[in-house]
This record gives sequence, C-alpha cells and structure tokens, in this order.
Amino acid sequence: MNKPLILITNDDGITSPGIKVLVETMERIGEVVVVAPDSPQSGMGHAITIGEVLRVKEEVHLFGDVEAFSCSGTPADCVKIAKAEVLKGRNIDLVVSGINHGANTSISVLYSGTMSAAIEGAIEGIPSIGFSLCEFGWDSDFSHVVRYVERIARKVLENGLPKDITLNVNFPVKQEEPIRGIKVCRQGRAVWQEEFDKRTDPMGRNYYWMAGQFNNQDTGEDNDVWAIENNYVAVVPTQFDLSAYKAIDLLKTWEL
Repeated sequence: MNKPLILITNDDGITSPGIKVLVETMERIGEVVVVAPDSPQSGMGHAITIGEVLRVKEEVHLFGDVEAFSCSGTPADCVKIAKAEVLKGRNIDLVVSGINHGANTSISVLYSGTMSAAIEGAIEGIPSIGFSLCEFGWDSDFSHVVRYVERIARKVLENGLPKDITLNVNFPVKQEEPIRGIKVCRQGRAVWQEEFDKRTDPMGRNYYWMAGQFNNQDTGEDNDVWAIENNYVAVVPTQFDLSAYKAIDLLKTWEL
C-alpha cells in the first residue's frame, strides 16, 4: 500500500531540534517532505509574503534521505508553496507543524507561526496538526512526547478531521512523573501583559525590547492552560472561522 504523504513545516526554522524530532517520528508513519522557513519565524502569525520574492532551496541530506526544502517566507508561505509548487499535483494526506520550542496555549495561538502553518493546511482542505512543547530552550528534551505525536498523527490519518478544523497540541515539559494522559479541551482565556524596555542606541535614538507576563484569567479545569499545568497533553480543536455567531442577532437589533 502507498504510504501517506506527510508535509512537515514549523516556525523555528528548518535547522531547529524540534523539527528534526518531528521528521524522525513521521518517518515511521509515511512519506515525509519538509518545507520550512530558512530562519526563525516565531510570532509571525498568519503573515504571508506579498511584497518580496519567495525563494525555495533544496536542503540535501539535512534529514538523511528525507526530501527537504528551505523557504525564505513565513510558515504559512511554506504550506502554500509546498502545495502549489513543491508537491504540485500530489495529494498531501497530512500537514504537521512543529515541534515548536515554546507553548502555543490560549491566546498565543493567534500569534503562533506554528499554528498558522497548521491552520493554512486546514484552509487548503488538508488534515493538519500543530505540535508545541511548553519549553523554549534549544536543548529541550522531546523524548517524553514522541509517542504522543505519533499516536495523534496516526489517529488523524485514520479518522480525518472535521472540515476547517485543525488540532493545536501542546505538551508539558518533561518531569519526574510521566505525562498523565491526553485532555481534549478548549482554548484557555488568558492574555499577555506587555512591557517595553526602552533603551537608547549610540546615535541617541530610542528603541524597545518587548517583554511581559502571561496572565491566566481562566479558573476552569477544561482548558489547555490547566491541562499543561497538571501534566496532561492538551489537544484543542481549532478553527479559522472567527465569526462571533452569538453577536450576529445582537447587531441586527442595532438597525445598522
């Protein structure tokens, strides 16, 4: 039987440790092709390149015998050009993005290049998953998440996903106790409270470093933030339709 064709991308760049782990895991499931940014693209959200050219370069032997390409664009660009050019005429069975270095829980999903790549896959009608480890270090330990990555990917290939839905999967950091299981849950309600460190360059011009703190406003036990804090894998079905359906009837009463 033909193996499923799996497209892998990310937002940390094609040389990141997380994508290497993802490639090695997906090789056990199907035929893998990598199209990923040539440099880190964290926090790019669903940006696409429209004012500059896109360049795609084949990366020989970066992942052994796996066909791999670096792209000068964003994570969303990578999925678009993979479908339209690199894999033109072929049926992509699954898009997987990650494994991201850092959490994409709660509101972070809106800023995430990792999740935007997965969402772009869903827009293209392809079952898609974004994987993230809630640890930013380049030397992060992914060993405890590999079996969950493979399990979830196999389940999506077996069962498919509802139209226009992608999965946002977040993993807790490795602890002495093993992961307690998988929680299918909702996106937590939280915000980033930004702070800007104002500095002055040698020319006397001001510049800023953005920092801040994650403010969890959710007291429920059915959301992704709670799941991660309690050592579960958080799986959130995510959609790109941002319509606030509950507000439609309200706005109709305004007689606009």
